[in-house]
Order: sequence, then structure tokens, then C-alpha cells
Amino acid sequence: MAVRACGLIIYRRLQAASSSKATDSIEYLLLQTSYGTHHWTPPKGHVDPGEDDLETAFRETREEAGLQASQLTLIEGYKKELHYPVRGKPKTVVYWLAEVKDCNVEIKLSEEHQAFQWLKLEDACKFAEYEDMQATLKEAHQFLCSKE
Repeated sequence: MAVRACGLIIYRRLQAASSSKATDSIEYLLLQTSYGTHHWTPPKGHVDPGEDDLETAFRETREEAGLQASQLTLIEGYKKELHYPVRGKPKTVVYWLAEVKDCNVEIKLSEEHQAFQWLKLEDACKFAEYEDMQATLKEAHQFLCSKE
């Protein structure tokens, strides 16, 4: 059976200069794992028994980044499913898009992560070395731009 994980692509909007486009002010939150290759990823984790996917995404975000559901606005209409093998077994990861209500919110990391960064799209894609994650960030960004 495939391993299932869920998470949130979290972003914030900085106050943009009047001359720049609103989408230029978007930054994405990535966390650096404290295990393995120390890769960078949005908060995510395995679905617990009896939990639905969205509950998992919010729980993992609370556990890994210290962000409560009340501090986030879930963006309607965006959901992305990734499928890839991990140690020879299929894995499915489902992401939703959420904006922090306060762009200066405090991030509190769990022991699973050693660092976090707020990054503009281009830098977020450099930090997220997996192609499917880069594509997902770009797709989420396009989705936000289309809503402007």
C-alpha cells in the first residue's frame, strides 16, 4: 500500500512597493529537515489512523512549524497530489495552499527540522531540489497570480 502524507504550501505577502506587482511580494515557507539529506520542504507528514487528509496537513503544520489553523487562510481551489517512490515504495503527498494571516508570524520548529526560510519563488525552487516540488511551487504561484 502507498504511504500517504499531507501538508500545506504556506506563503506570505510582504507589503509590496506600489510599483511592483502583488505577486512579486509572495514568499514561501520551506523547512530544512534535521535528518537524511537535510532537504527543504513545506510542512507535511503521514496521515494518522482516523484522520482525514486536511486534518493531517493542519496537524503537521502545527507540529513542524508551530502554526495554528487559526493563523492560516486556506486558499480555495488549489490541491496538488504528488506520487513518487521512497525506498522502493510508492508515496502520495497531497498539498493545499495556505496564507499566513500575519506575515511576521513566529515559526517554531520541531526537532524534525533544523532551519526555515521564507523564500521568493525562484529561491524556493533552488532550495527544493526535487523537480516535482519545484513544479508544484511554480504551479501554486501561477494559481495565485491568476487570482490577482
